[in-house]
Amino acid sequence: MSKQLYELKNDKIRSAFLSLKKNQPERFEKRLNLSWSNWGFGMESLEDSAKRLQNAGIEFIELHGNHYGPDLGYHARETLEILGAHGITVAGVCGMFSKDNDLSSNRAIHRQAAIDYLKREIEFTSSVGGSYLLVVPGAVGRPDKYDDMELERSVNMLRSVADLFVKHGVRAAVEPIRSAETSYVHTILDAQAYIRAVDHPGVQHINADLYHMQLEESHIGEALLASGEQLLNLHVADSNRCALGEGSLDLDTVIMALYLLGFNREGRYVTPEPLGPGGDPYPAMFGKPDRVKLDQMVMQTASYFRERESILLG
Repeated sequence: MSKQLYELKNDKIRSAFLSLKKNQPERFEKRLNLSWSNWGFGMESLEDSAKRLQNAGIEFIELHGNHYGPDLGYHARETLEILGAHGITVAGVCGMFSKDNDLSSNRAIHRQAAIDYLKREIEFTSSVGGSYLLVVPGAVGRPDKYDDMELERSVNMLRSVADLFVKHGVRAAVEPIRSAETSYVHTILDAQAYIRAVDHPGVQHINADLYHMQLEESHIGEALLASGEQLLNLHVADSNRCALGEGSLDLDTVIMALYLLGFNREGRYVTPEPLGPGGDPYPAMFGKPDRVKLDQMVMQTASYFRERESILLG
């Protein structure tokens, strides 16, 4: 029986991976950096989140970008003290873009809110040593477009603050989101086109997300390889957007593609973000946390990822 097309694509990636492992074993000495995006923990203290990640052997964190106003969000010194006490380093910050701070909004007040939000988050990211800030071109939870100018508005707004990314040494990581949640920029190719449109050295990178990729890309492994050096961070969850190991995701092909990219180096992160199935996931950021379920989800995800990685590396 002949193989299906996606299986042939998987085989091609596996063959390249095995060849690289045989011919350049030094490329596999360092493991992938495992982080965690904490906004899905809801209204939980950073102290509790840090303890959970430490217990699971996770050394990096992608912080919730919760500076929605000048008097809101994490304070840098306190944040570093809490994370340092648990051996955790900030990888980056997850920028949160809703209708209230939409770079592409047809309401000027919302575009201004997005600009002000970015200014706060860029400065905070730098102050806690984060290397990237995730940027979503259009609001999450708004799948219907405003009009035919929303991309141009978003590009112009992001370009207007792009100098700040360079000034503070923070890289903007553009995230493609599935079409059920945003009105445009759904694929790696879309993100690359958006980056070219912004045309600024401070906006040159990509944050990919496996859940969105399953729905928008023809093949996840090929899309990851196509992202090349632009890929800074990869959000991971299983096919049902739950803990790794609970769905049908081909995690092995993902891991092999990342090693082919040389993703196992400083400044590149694999960041679980299991939010559960459904539409707009943003309400989860203000939900009541279930500590037992969260502990289990993090431990299972971390152990399953490292298990599959170890099997592939031999």
